[in-house]
Formats: sequence, C-alpha cells, structure tokens
Amino acid sequence: MKIVTARQAAEAIKDGSVFTIGGFCGFVAPEELLIGIRERYDETGSPKDLTMLKGVSVGDYAERGASRISVPGLVTKIICSHLGLEPATMKLVADGDAELTMLPLGTIVEFETAAASGMKDIITEVGIGTFVDPDVDPDAMADKITLNGTDYLHYAAMPIDVALIRMTTADETGNLTCEKEAMVADQFEVAAAAHNSGGIVIAQVERIVGAGELDPRDVKIHGSMVDYVVVASPENHIQGYDSPDYRPELTGDARVPQSEIEPMPLSARKICGRRAYREIEEGSIVNLGIGMPDAVGAVAGEEGTQGRMTLSTESGVLGGVPISGLGFGAAINPDAMYKMADILRLYDGGLLDMAVLGLAETDSSGNVNVSKFGGRSVGPGGFIDISQNAKKVIFMGTLTTKGGGKKFLPEIEQITFSAKTALSKRQEVLYVTEKAVFRLTEDGPELFEIAPGLDPEKDIFPDMGFVPKVAEDLRTMEEWLFSE
Repeated sequence: MKIVTARQAAEAIKDGSVFTIGGFCGFVAPEELLIGIRERYDETGSPKDLTMLKGVSVGDYAERGASRISVPGLVTKIICSHLGLEPATMKLVADGDAELTMLPLGTIVEFETAAASGMKDIITEVGIGTFVDPDVDPDAMADKITLNGTDYLHYAAMPIDVALIRMTTADETGNLTCEKEAMVADQFEVAAAAHNSGGIVIAQVERIVGAGELDPRDVKIHGSMVDYVVVASPENHIQGYDSPDYRPELTGDARVPQSEIEPMPLSARKICGRRAYREIEEGSIVNLGIGMPDAVGAVAGEEGTQGRMTLSTESGVLGGVPISGLGFGAAINPDAMYKMADILRLYDGGLLDMAVLGLAETDSSGNVNVSKFGGRSVGPGGFIDISQNAKKVIFMGTLTTKGGGKKFLPEIEQITFSAKTALSKRQEVLYVTEKAVFRLTEDGPELFEIAPGLDPEKDIFPDMGFVPKVAEDLRTMEEWLFSE
C-alpha cells in the first residue's frame, strides 16, 4: 500500500479502464479522488475512454460527485442504476458523448460480486417484465433464459480494473474503517471486485494511524486489498453533501431526542405520507424510496411510533428516522448498518413486508414508470429490486404533477414496475395520492378511496388519462389525514 496524493493516484488509471465508484447519493463519495482524475485529464488528456460501472447516483444535483469526471472523452460508457443527482453525467449521455446502460441496483451489485468471485455469468429474476427484460425492450443488455420452468435474465460478467472508494481511517498497512460514515454501502464489494480482477484499489480517507491501532472489529477492508491511500483535504471529505458538518446521530455516535426532530408542515406530501403510514402493520420491515415516500419516515417520527416498525433503505441502513433530499439513504438514530449488497439480497429473498415508492407515471394496466422521461434516462436505482420482491407495495405521489400534468396515463414511456408480474406473484399494490387511493386489480388500478368532499367524475377523472374502475365499496379517506 502506498500513501499518495489524489493526482498521483490518478496516474495509475490506464486509458480504456473499467472503473467503479463506491457511494450512495450524497454519502461516501471519494471526492478528492474524482478531483484528482479530472485534474489529470484536463492537463494531459488521460485517463480517457473509461467505462464507469456504479450503483446509484453519487452527486449533489450540481458539480460534485461523479459530475466532476463527466466530461467528453474521459468517460465514454456508463453502466449504472441511477443518474438523477448527476446533471453533468446526464448531459454527457444526452449529448451523445457517452453510451448508457441502465440496470437495477441489485444487478449492478451482482456485477461487482461476480467480478470478485471470478464468475462468468449473472442470472437473476429481478427485472422480469420491466425495461431490462428483452421481451419488453429488444435492446436490453440481458438475455432471457428459462431454468426449471422459471424465466431469468442472464448477463455476462466483466472484470473491474479500478475501484475508487472512500473510508474514514486507514492504518499504515492499509486496513480501512468507516466509523464516521453514515452507511457502509458497497465499498467492500467495489474493492473486492477490482482486487480479484487483478485491478487496483484506491481509497480516500480522513486520517492515517499507526499499524495495529485499529480495532479489528472495525476494519471493513483489509490492507491486502488496498493499493493506494489518499488523505483528503477536509473540504473534500465531508460526511455528506447535505451538510458541511459531521452528524453523529447518523452513525450511532450520538442519539437525538425525538422531540428535536422537526415535524413536517401539512401538505399534499404529508397527507400521502400519513395515508401510506396507515398501511404499515406492527413489526413490519418497510423500505422507503427517495422523494415523496420519505414523508412516511417523517410522519412516523412525528407520531413517535417509528419503533413499531423498522424503516430501511437499500443503502443498508435499518431503523431510526430516514432523512430526505441529499440525506437520502441515511437515518437519524439508526438501529443497524448492513452492507448494501447484503440488504439487497435480503430484499430479494423476501425480507420486506412493505415498500413505499415514488409514483411518477402509471398506465391503465397499473405499470409504473420512474426511470425515463422525455427520452432521458434517470434510472431505477433500487426500485425494481424492491418493488418486485416486497410483499406489499405502495406507490405514493400527488394525483398530478406540479404543473397540473397527468400522472395516470393510457401508456407510459418505460416500464419500471410490471403490473403483470405483480399480479402473478399475488402482491398487494396500492397507489396513494392526496385525493384518491387506488388498488391494483386484473382490470388495472381501481379507485376505492376518495378524499372528503370530492366527486370522482368532477375531481378525479378529469385529472387522469383514463377512467379507472370504481370499487363497489368506494369509501372516504379518513378526515384526520387532512388535519393539522
């Protein structure tokens, strides 16, 4: 292991390399390393023609994170699950300067673990019936195969040349800990993928201590897997993009009294969050998606009853009160922090009792699109892994867009959630809005609840692109949902 500067570490990356970045949205981004790569490219034109394989967006909706290296010529191919926080990366794709392949987050993690274990193939049920299924989109990356009567998606695995990770502390032999990070995420899988592919692992840390000073129980990556360590400047090693300050309540170093968590003001978002929250049963394990669904965590915290269920995100954080915006993926007063790969495997195996996910577009069959709009791919993140495997799924959002546009449409641009697959698996599926609640049936979304004082013909159907079936037992949403 060598201790070097970010600029020196960038010299080790060869043109045409496949590299991967650890991180999750606004957290665990190796900012100093990305700056070093960009500086080298601007000065020398290398490294160039890189393939970037990563999980979700690593960015701040502006210039930080992966946006720093998203310039023409540097990155020319991208395989990921989400780009929403990286405007420069989205522009790179929109301008035709980089080829993009979107996959479910769990499949990206499978690429990492396959590289680490020397596997040649990846076989998964995740994504059947969605845009990554070649029966839905002939240009999909996967092949469709059938084993013992069950359909699967098959991908060819690939080696990883470079891993860029961010940890908290390194010792003089390269052992790494992450005690001040808000999540564990996928740093181990990223490092293992590169190391076992014969590539290099570059770690950004806050500090270096002497050999033997680290508690072995805290070491997440052994020094034998690490090639270079870069000590970052403080401004490039903040805990998360949502705050310049270290927040100990996100790591377990401190706990915040429930009374100090600000209540959410009454809004359509809160109404939807309250209604979705009403569906959660005692003892449930629940995943909350980014955006509107994080209102459920805020409602649970405000009611002081989040302890009656376990809220989780695909970052691997369980328990506590999940935070929103650039803080998505972390939680105040968490109970546990799993690795992202571990939580996704548990999701695939049926851990989730319920998921509350965003409602961007829904068609007359009940399919949902959250991944592509106006020809631009934002990506599904963990949406497909979660929605396909949770026992109960709630899609939550306002009935119309902010500008009054329709969300319930005759057809949608891309299928991120397959109603047909959900029905075949007998999943319970609801679509919760501030004006009405629908449930998935063989005939598509069925209206079964309506806000007090509203009339379906006057107040609901004109805002929809199709007229849904109305339940015989149509009822009124509870009054308290709309109260301060």
